[in-house]
Amino acid sequence: MMADNWRIIARDRCDLLGEGPMWSDRDNAVYWVDILGQRVNRLCLASDQVASWLMPEMIGWVIERAQVEGFIAGFASGFAALILDPLRIAPIADPQPGHPANRMNDAKADSKGRIFAGTKAEDGQASGALFRLDPDLRVAEVDSGYAIANGPAISPDGALMYHTDSALNRIFRLPIAEDGTLGPRELFLEFPPEWGSPDGMTIDAEGGLWVAHWGGARVSRFWPDGSLDRAIALPASQITSCTFAGPDLDRMFVTSAADGVDEEWAGQLFEVDPGVKGLPTLRFGG
Repeated sequence: MMADNWRIIARDRCDLLGEGPMWSDRDNAVYWVDILGQRVNRLCLASDQVASWLMPEMIGWVIERAQVEGFIAGFASGFAALILDPLRIAPIADPQPGHPANRMNDAKADSKGRIFAGTKAEDGQASGALFRLDPDLRVAEVDSGYAIANGPAISPDGALMYHTDSALNRIFRLPIAEDGTLGPRELFLEFPPEWGSPDGMTIDAEGGLWVAHWGGARVSRFWPDGSLDRAIALPASQITSCTFAGPDLDRMFVTSAADGVDEEWAGQLFEVDPGVKGLPTLRFGG
């Protein structure tokens, strides 16, 4: 189905909790996950066909590896190496062994090949945290005190991270040091109730921050000073994340969730015209 500013990617299922879209120029494809459906999905841009792989547990994201084939994945149980065909999973580390009810939720790689990944407290407590996975597979906790750590996005110069606690409706900004440690967390933006909650995010080539509105039925672009530049309305309330894609990085794909709502287009993958270009996808260095 198509409208003036969005289209739905045709496929035989919707996502209970679509998340983590990632553009792969290597595969000319968009990958994303269905966390609750325990699936990794792939949209081939050449054919517009979607493939899907069932996982043994909930999975929050996949990030391509630079040195070897496959991905690093954020499973409920922690970081793991993942190859899809044939399916192979090799656990790396559980970042929160003392919090078995927590799961990995969202992540991004930076220009130094590190992954910054947050966890979500399934019991609603602020026991989620933000972790860094280095190319040598060492894990470090770099921030804490989150209920729903979400949507990391890194500025074009690599010096700043935007990070969200969706439970608080707040987006934070944190400086990134050369060694991957993070500076003090400062409030960047707080969503009013009518906007829903900030979810997944991405940065465009001009430094604009794109934010998915969970419960707000849209994606919005904000300038680095926090001012709203534009919003693209979508026919599903639970919008979860977005990514730039295509050889020219001028296409945007947006994920959504069907869990808990009765809406015709909930859980679909949408394509919208962002009007700007994105940044190249960064890969894990290990």
